[in-house]
Amino acid sequence: MHNEFENKVVVITGAAGNLGRAVAAAFAARDARLAMLDLNEQGIQAVIDELPAGAEARAFPVNLLESESVNQSLASVIAHFGQVDVLANIAGGFTMGPLIQDTDDQSWDFMMNLNARSVFYTCRATIPNMLENGWGRIINVSARAALEGKARMGGYCASKAAVKTLTESLAAENKFDNINVNCILPGTIDTPQNRDAMPEANFDNWVPPAALADVVVFLASEAARCVTGAAVPVYGKS
Repeated sequence: MHNEFENKVVVITGAAGNLGRAVAAAFAARDARLAMLDLNEQGIQAVIDELPAGAEARAFPVNLLESESVNQSLASVIAHFGQVDVLANIAGGFTMGPLIQDTDDQSWDFMMNLNARSVFYTCRATIPNMLENGWGRIINVSARAALEGKARMGGYCASKAAVKTLTESLAAENKFDNINVNCILPGTIDTPQNRDAMPEANFDNWVPPAALADVVVFLASEAARCVTGAAVPVYGKS
Protein backbone atom coordinates (compact mmCIF):
# COMPACT_ATOMS: atom_id res chain seq x y z
CA MET A 1 0.00 0.00 0.00
CA HIS A 2 1.28 3.48 -0.80
CA ASN A 3 2.60 5.25 2.26
CA GLU A 4 0.92 8.65 2.39
CA PHE A 5 3.95 10.25 4.08
CA GLU A 6 6.41 9.15 1.43
CA ASN A 7 8.12 12.31 0.12
CA LYS A 8 6.27 14.47 2.65
CA VAL A 9 8.57 16.94 4.40
CA VAL A 10 8.00 16.98 8.15
CA VAL A 11 9.54 19.71 10.30
CA ILE A 12 9.99 18.70 13.94
CA THR A 13 10.95 21.29 16.53
CA GLY A 14 12.48 20.12 19.78
CA ALA A 15 13.81 17.20 17.78
CA ALA A 16 16.51 16.36 20.33
CA GLY A 17 14.03 15.90 23.18
CA ASN A 18 12.17 12.82 24.38
CA LEU A 19 8.96 13.52 22.47
CA GLY A 20 10.82 14.90 19.46
CA ARG A 21 12.75 11.64 19.23
CA ALA A 22 9.53 9.61 19.32
CA VAL A 23 7.83 11.79 16.70
CA ALA A 24 10.88 11.55 14.43
CA ALA A 25 10.90 7.76 14.73
CA ALA A 26 7.17 7.55 13.96
CA PHE A 27 7.41 9.65 10.81
CA ALA A 28 10.67 8.00 9.69
CA ALA A 29 8.92 4.61 9.91
CA ARG A 30 6.40 6.01 7.44
CA ASP A 31 9.05 7.20 4.96
CA ALA A 32 8.68 10.92 5.63
CA ARG A 33 11.58 13.28 4.95
CA LEU A 34 12.57 14.88 8.24
CA ALA A 35 13.82 18.38 9.00
CA MET A 36 15.02 18.20 12.60
CA LEU A 37 15.11 21.54 14.43
CA ASP A 38 16.65 22.11 17.85
CA LEU A 39 19.11 24.35 19.62
CA ASN A 40 21.15 21.24 20.50
CA GLU A 41 22.81 20.24 17.23
CA GLN A 42 24.66 17.30 18.77
CA GLY A 43 21.41 16.10 20.30
CA ILE A 44 19.67 16.22 16.91
CA GLN A 45 22.47 14.23 15.33
CA ALA A 46 22.20 11.59 18.06
CA VAL A 47 18.48 11.21 17.28
CA ILE A 48 19.18 11.01 13.54
CA ASP A 49 21.77 8.29 14.20
CA GLU A 50 19.08 6.22 15.97
CA LEU A 51 16.69 6.32 13.01
CA PRO A 52 16.37 3.28 10.74
CA ALA A 53 18.92 2.92 7.96
CA GLY A 54 17.81 4.80 4.89
CA ALA A 55 15.74 7.37 6.77
CA GLU A 56 16.11 10.82 5.26
CA ALA A 57 16.71 13.34 8.05
CA ARG A 58 18.75 16.49 8.35
CA ALA A 59 19.63 18.70 11.31
CA PHE A 60 18.80 22.41 11.28
CA PRO A 61 20.11 24.23 14.36
CA VAL A 62 17.76 26.97 15.54
CA ASN A 63 17.03 29.25 18.45
CA LEU A 64 13.24 29.16 18.57
CA LEU A 65 13.16 32.25 20.79
CA GLU A 66 14.70 34.46 18.11
CA SER A 67 12.55 35.28 15.10
CA GLU A 68 15.49 35.76 12.75
CA SER A 69 16.95 32.38 13.68
CA VAL A 70 13.58 30.71 13.04
CA ASN A 71 13.16 32.50 9.71
CA GLN A 72 16.65 31.48 8.59
CA SER A 73 16.20 27.88 9.69
CA LEU A 74 12.86 27.45 7.90
CA ALA A 75 14.28 29.14 4.79
CA SER A 76 17.10 26.59 4.89
CA VAL A 77 14.60 23.74 5.22
CA ILE A 78 12.65 24.97 2.20
CA ALA A 79 15.84 25.55 0.21
CA HIS A 80 16.97 21.98 0.94
CA PHE A 81 13.69 20.03 0.72
CA GLY A 82 11.67 22.35 -1.51
CA GLN A 83 8.68 22.69 0.80
CA VAL A 84 7.17 22.02 4.22
CA ASP A 85 4.18 19.68 4.39
CA VAL A 86 3.89 19.04 8.12
CA LEU A 87 5.03 21.22 11.02
CA ALA A 88 5.19 19.40 14.34
CA ASN A 89 5.83 21.98 17.05
CA ILE A 90 7.17 19.68 19.75
CA ALA A 91 9.56 22.09 21.49
CA GLY A 92 8.46 23.41 24.88
CA GLY A 93 9.07 23.01 28.55
CA PHE A 94 7.78 23.17 32.11
CA THR A 95 8.90 24.87 35.27
CA MET A 96 7.04 25.28 38.53
CA GLY A 97 6.91 28.88 39.63
CA PRO A 98 6.37 31.02 42.69
CA LEU A 99 3.07 32.70 43.41
CA ILE A 100 2.02 35.14 40.68
CA GLN A 101 2.80 38.16 42.85
CA ASP A 102 6.31 36.81 43.41
CA THR A 103 6.97 35.95 39.76
CA ASP A 104 9.65 38.08 38.12
CA ASP A 105 9.62 39.18 34.49
CA GLN A 106 12.31 36.71 33.49
CA SER A 107 10.43 33.67 34.82
CA TRP A 108 7.18 34.76 33.16
CA ASP A 109 8.87 35.52 29.84
CA PHE A 110 10.74 32.22 29.87
CA MET A 111 7.54 30.15 29.92
CA MET A 112 5.66 32.37 27.47
CA ASN A 113 8.57 32.49 25.03
CA LEU A 114 9.49 28.80 25.20
CA ASN A 115 5.95 27.49 24.84
CA ALA A 116 3.97 30.14 22.95
CA ARG A 117 6.28 32.56 21.15
CA SER A 118 8.21 29.66 19.60
CA VAL A 119 4.98 28.30 18.06
CA PHE A 120 4.05 31.74 16.77
CA TYR A 121 7.46 32.14 15.12
CA THR A 122 7.48 28.73 13.41
CA CYS A 123 3.89 28.98 12.17
CA ARG A 124 4.47 32.49 10.84
CA ALA A 125 7.55 31.31 8.96
CA THR A 126 5.94 28.13 7.59
CA ILE A 127 2.37 28.98 6.59
CA PRO A 128 3.29 31.07 3.48
CA ASN A 129 5.00 28.00 1.99
CA MET A 130 2.01 25.80 2.83
CA LEU A 131 -0.33 28.33 1.20
CA GLU A 132 1.88 28.34 -1.88
CA ASN A 133 1.73 24.54 -2.04
CA GLY A 134 -2.00 24.37 -1.30
CA TRP A 135 -1.62 21.86 1.54
CA GLY A 136 -0.32 21.68 5.07
CA ARG A 137 -0.69 20.17 8.51
CA ILE A 138 0.40 21.81 11.76
CA ILE A 139 0.38 20.02 15.10
CA ASN A 140 1.19 21.97 18.24
CA VAL A 141 1.80 20.69 21.75
CA SER A 142 -0.34 22.38 24.36
CA ALA A 143 -1.03 20.62 27.67
CA ARG A 144 -3.78 19.44 29.96
CA ALA A 145 -2.77 22.40 32.13
CA ALA A 146 -4.05 24.74 29.40
CA LEU A 147 -7.62 23.95 30.45
CA GLU A 148 -7.37 24.91 34.13
CA GLY A 149 -4.91 27.14 35.95
CA LYS A 150 -3.04 25.60 38.87
CA ALA A 151 -1.28 27.21 41.81
CA ARG A 152 2.41 27.97 41.25
CA MET A 153 2.04 27.07 37.57
CA GLY A 154 0.69 30.39 36.30
CA GLY A 155 3.31 30.98 33.62
CA TYR A 156 3.15 27.41 32.36
CA CYS A 157 -0.65 27.20 32.30
CA ALA A 158 -0.97 30.60 30.61
CA SER A 159 1.64 29.75 27.98
CA LYS A 160 0.01 26.43 27.11
CA ALA A 161 -3.43 28.07 27.03
CA ALA A 162 -1.94 30.54 24.55
CA VAL A 163 -0.83 27.62 22.37
CA LYS A 164 -4.35 26.16 22.39
CA THR A 165 -5.97 29.49 21.49
CA LEU A 166 -3.34 30.24 18.85
CA THR A 167 -4.06 26.82 17.34
CA GLU A 168 -7.76 27.67 17.11
CA SER A 169 -7.04 31.04 15.48
CA LEU A 170 -4.66 29.50 12.96
CA ALA A 171 -7.22 26.81 12.13
CA ALA A 172 -9.92 29.42 11.54
CA GLU A 173 -7.63 31.50 9.31
CA ASN A 174 -6.48 28.60 7.15
CA LYS A 175 -9.38 26.13 7.04
CA PHE A 176 -10.35 27.07 3.47
CA ASP A 177 -6.78 26.66 2.22
CA ASN A 178 -6.35 22.95 2.96
CA ILE A 179 -4.16 23.67 5.99
CA ASN A 180 -5.29 21.91 9.16
CA VAL A 181 -4.02 23.12 12.54
CA ASN A 182 -4.55 21.09 15.70
CA CYS A 183 -2.93 20.62 19.08
CA ILE A 184 -2.55 17.82 21.57
CA LEU A 185 -3.06 18.09 25.31
CA PRO A 186 -0.69 15.61 26.96
CA GLY A 187 -1.05 14.52 30.52
CA THR A 188 2.13 13.56 32.35
CA ILE A 189 4.61 12.19 29.80
CA ASP A 190 6.69 9.18 30.80
CA THR A 191 10.19 10.63 30.50
CA PRO A 192 13.35 10.00 32.54
CA GLN A 193 13.15 13.57 33.84
CA ASN A 194 9.57 13.13 35.08
CA ARG A 195 10.44 9.80 36.70
CA ASP A 196 13.32 11.47 38.53
CA ALA A 197 11.07 14.33 39.64
CA MET A 198 8.21 12.07 40.78
CA PRO A 199 9.78 8.76 41.82
CA GLU A 200 6.77 7.66 43.89
CA ALA A 201 4.30 7.99 40.99
CA ASN A 202 2.79 5.07 39.11
CA PHE A 203 4.55 5.38 35.77
CA ASP A 204 2.10 2.97 34.15
CA ASN A 205 -0.54 5.70 34.28
CA TRP A 206 1.59 8.17 32.34
CA VAL A 207 1.65 8.71 28.58
CA PRO A 208 4.53 7.07 26.67
CA PRO A 209 6.14 9.42 24.13
CA ALA A 210 5.45 6.86 21.39
CA ALA A 211 1.71 7.06 22.12
CA LEU A 212 1.77 10.84 21.76
CA ALA A 213 3.74 10.46 18.54
CA ASP A 214 0.97 8.23 17.17
CA VAL A 215 -1.57 11.01 17.75
CA VAL A 216 0.71 13.54 16.04
CA VAL A 217 1.00 11.24 13.03
CA PHE A 218 -2.78 10.74 12.96
CA LEU A 219 -3.40 14.51 12.93
CA ALA A 220 -0.99 14.84 9.99
CA SER A 221 -2.65 12.01 8.09
CA GLU A 222 -5.46 11.85 5.55
CA ALA A 223 -7.60 10.16 8.21
CA ALA A 224 -7.72 13.52 10.04
CA ARG A 225 -8.53 15.55 6.91
CA CYS A 226 -11.71 16.92 8.50
CA VAL A 227 -10.12 17.68 11.88
CA THR A 228 -8.91 21.23 12.42
CA GLY A 229 -8.93 23.53 15.43
CA ALA A 230 -9.05 20.55 17.78
CA ALA A 231 -7.35 20.18 21.14
CA VAL A 232 -6.95 16.44 21.56
CA PRO A 233 -6.62 15.10 25.12
CA VAL A 234 -3.94 12.43 25.52
CA TYR A 235 -4.01 11.81 29.26
CA GLY A 236 -3.22 8.13 29.58
CA LYS A 237 -4.72 6.83 32.84
CA SER A 238 -3.90 9.89 34.89
